[in-house]
Amino acid sequence: MFDISTSGYCVSIGGNLISWKSKKQSVVARSSAEAKYRAMALAACELVWLKQLLQELQFGDVTQMTLVCDNQVALHISSNPVFHERTKHIEIDCHFVREKVMSGDIKTEFVNSSDQLANIFTKSLRGPRIDYICNKLGTYDLYAPA
Repeated sequence: MFDISTSGYCVSIGGNLISWKSKKQSVVARSSAEAKYRAMALAACELVWLKQLLQELQFGDVTQMTLVCDNQVALHISSNPVFHERTKHIEIDCHFVREKVMSGDIKTEFVNSSDQLANIFTKSLRGPRIDYICNKLGTYDLYAPA
């Protein structure tokens, strides 16, 4: 069964959340790896834009950014240029991630799904998971009694 997936990411600098997004993907993915890879492409675009912004603001030397993903196949696609049979249906613009990995602008890392902070933007979570992720993101309830 095919399903339209939701892409989500959050960007932190020095442990501080500075950017986040959640968006329905406009294309039906054939696999979870494809859906994750499309989300990686969306996040990579944001990272490249933020890097340019920080350089223009002379906010120090931004060298390599880390893009974490909880899907091993998507990570493999981003670093392996000879993975044609499984990737031929993914649009060319999604290979932007691979280009940025190969150039050294972006480094990819695996994160377990249970520790994937972007899940708060893409999945229906319950109490303890929401509390855990919000704590990791450094967010708090403005309306909680002081």
